[in-house]
Amino acid sequence: MLTLDASAPVESASPDIWDGLLADDLPHFETILDEALAPQQGYLSATEHALYRQGKRLRPVVLLLAARTVSGSAPLPRKVLQGAVSLEMLHVATLIHDDVIDDSALRRGLPSVNAARGREAAVLVGDLQFVQAIRGFVRTIDRDRDMALIELVLDTAFQIGCGELDELQTDLSQEPARLVQHYWRTADRKTAVLFGLAAEAGVTLTGGRTGDARRAGFVGRRLGRALQVMDDLFDLAQDASGSGKPQGMDLLRRRASLPLVYAMEELGPRHRVSRVMRGEPLDAAGLERCVAEVRGTTGFARAYADARTQALEAIELLRPFPANRYRHALEDLALHIVDRRP
Repeated sequence: MLTLDASAPVESASPDIWDGLLADDLPHFETILDEALAPQQGYLSATEHALYRQGKRLRPVVLLLAARTVSGSAPLPRKVLQGAVSLEMLHVATLIHDDVIDDSALRRGLPSVNAARGREAAVLVGDLQFVQAIRGFVRTIDRDRDMALIELVLDTAFQIGCGELDELQTDLSQEPARLVQHYWRTADRKTAVLFGLAAEAGVTLTGGRTGDARRAGFVGRRLGRALQVMDDLFDLAQDASGSGKPQGMDLLRRRASLPLVYAMEELGPRHRVSRVMRGEPLDAAGLERCVAEVRGTTGFARAYADARTQALEAIELLRPFPANRYRHALEDLALHIVDRRP
């Protein structure tokens, strides 16, 4: 049985990057973030501020590393930092809306916005973050080429919404092969597309070539895919003390994560895991048993292998870029996503 240890979460890599490679960028990032949050001060509570201040800003890290991979260590234009802030706001918006959809009480071990303020307020606060993110991206435009980036941002926001609906509308009666296809499309839209935007925007905003920007987008999407699969695995492998949320929530909510789809295929339609996924009631003791049975399948290892493949493909796609410390940091980040173990 494959075992995973999430004691070093993927975001733990980003403080080292902020304090090291991106140390000069951090004060500018914080200043622009404060400016972006200022118009909302009458509407934001400590809960929302905690989302911004306690998050590790992995997506802005990818944007800035991609930018510096092609531009080097010279000071970045303000619009690059503005793009990184706007990206983080877009991410926070998705977190707030995700917790509303899932009726989650916790986020990073703290009360979620909907738990602290109610679903109605959470939806509106999430909408504010979306709008402010788009406004921030619009402020990055200072040449004709940047207009294409705005279209990409809007398309990304649209894809995220489609991904959320795709997940809710999953037909668990489909054959496993169809469920795997559905999973990847949903993961691409929900998670990978935002990492693709991060990497592509970083190259675009720093004046990199169009071909390099598109290639960076492919890198980001593979990072996002790997991260999503690892999150699926840790949902089954990590307890609440490590993740800030109960174990096995995907199974409890009947979300067709990749390890669950693979487990259903291996265990067969009559197994209780498959029956639970199709709607059979589940108590706490039953959930614990089902999680253990899923973790005992080869599907758990198959899902990990898929995540690692995505990370290695990201590294391969990075090879044409300058072999500087920023590219190497992106390569290390790809491996860290899938190698979080003692």
